[in-house]
Amino acid sequence: MNYTEDDLLPISALQHLLFCQRQCALIHIERLWSENRLTAEGRIMHERVHEAHHETRDQVRVEYAVPLRSLRLGLTGIADVVEFHLDNPSGDDRSSQEAALAALIRKRKGAIAKPSSHRRRPRPVEYKRGSAKPGHCDKVQLCAQALCLEEMLNTEIPDGDLYYGKNRRRLNVEFDSELRQVTTDAAEKLHLLVASGQTPRPVYASRCDSCSLVNLCLPKTLDQPRSVRRYLEKAILQDEETP
Repeated sequence: MNYTEDDLLPISALQHLLFCQRQCALIHIERLWSENRLTAEGRIMHERVHEAHHETRDQVRVEYAVPLRSLRLGLTGIADVVEFHLDNPSGDDRSSQEAALAALIRKRKGAIAKPSSHRRRPRPVEYKRGSAKPGHCDKVQLCAQALCLEEMLNTEIPDGDLYYGKNRRRLNVEFDSELRQVTTDAAEKLHLLVASGQTPRPVYASRCDSCSLVNLCLPKTLDQPRSVRRYLEKAILQDEETP
């Protein structure tokens, strides 16, 4: 099954989904958003990365803010950085490969690329403001970018990197069969959630306190709904006891 252009959902929604389904629904169904210090710092980091255009260093072509799309997964978005590592560079062939690559990357957003003869290995790099965290959230987002690039460039991408601003280090992520399946399943689950139009009830956890949507979500209040019957019984009892 392939999705249409109208069906495409943001790659970033996968991270929201895996972090908290209610957060994902509030953002992508109810269209709610609130920013805190953490989200502001992350936004500023991404904006700074996207300000650059492209460069070549040590036989590596670096493209910034690369538009992505996958009709198979129904996803769209922008990769912070995609590095193109040259395999077996040789004289004039190298310059022609770079020209073909530049034309390919600058195509209209969402265009599917035809197979090309250039020998460059794409490698997505996603920037994160904090440090590595448990779970698949960040890795799935990066893998989704790789799957989009594979579809667009008709190639295979074995791995990529997560760059964490807190320690200024890269974490290598291998796109093995397990991670690819988790990513594909997450994309399907995302589409089912959005298509349902239903926002899940909150389940309070300690992570809720750092969420920018905590005041819109109200997890502590809504996680423990009071019975109307119990409320009325208590109110009646209080009235009867009042002299």
